Amino acid sequence: MTTKGKLYLVPAPLDFGCDLQAPLQDALPLGTLQAAAGITHWICENAKSARAYLKRIDAVAPLAAPLQAQDIQELPREVHKKGDHVGQFDARPLLAAALAGHDIGLLSEAGMPAVADPGSSVARAAHDLGITVVPLIGPVSLLLALAASGLNGQNFAFVGYLPQDGGERQARIRELEALALKTGQTQLFIETPYRNAALLQALVQTLQHNTRLAVARGLTLATAQVRSETVKAWRAAKPQATTDERLPAVFAIGR
Repeated sequence: MTTKGKLYLVPAPLDFGCDLQAPLQDALPLGTLQAAAGITHWICENAKSARAYLKRIDAVAPLAAPLQAQDIQELPREVHKKGDHVGQFDARPLLAAALAGHDIGLLSEAGMPAVADPGSSVARAAHDLGITVVPLIGPVSLLLALAASGLNGQNFAFVGYLPQDGGERQARIRELEALALKTGQTQLFIETPYRNAALLQALVQTLQHNTRLAVARGLTLATAQVRSETVKAWRAAKPQATTDERLPAVFAIGR
């Protein structure tokens, strides 16, 4: 009887799409990089960026197989657009190699797969198939931002992306603020980097002046910035001038 392989959740550095990259060893422990180097079967968002990441790993911990010999499968495009956390995508076919005895690595573009990124369907399918799921240690932008924000880290929620429509976004901001002020629960959300400035401006214009707003940009990079102040202070500082559209950001609001 063939012993099943394992599904490794392999975190990636947070510098995806940034002009400068942090040294890989500064963002991920050697044990994680060595474990990733030993895997030859992968599930990812994008094969091209997965190969680029594996090339970076190879410079630190030699890969068990050359890049061209790595077996890389992409998650379907609809999973990227709609997410796979609601249970509608069947990822079991992607895990055939694990049933045949091969370990599989699950990758997202940045950070921990299945956390603010696709991948939960793959982990869920692995459990259903009796495949051991092993999360490796690495950066998670949401938790780094929360820890640095000074906001409530005992009660928090990640709510994904806010609506792009101006009116709907304003209503959602007010809804999240009311929840944060009533319950003390920190509300965390993200945006595509080139929309960061527009979202920050909407937050500063919409939130009450005593609400605390935190923005963490470029985490783990040398240019990382974390700012956490009342909205009144943000308004006085013209926040649109301080937002780098190239850097990924995490936004948080609370008491």
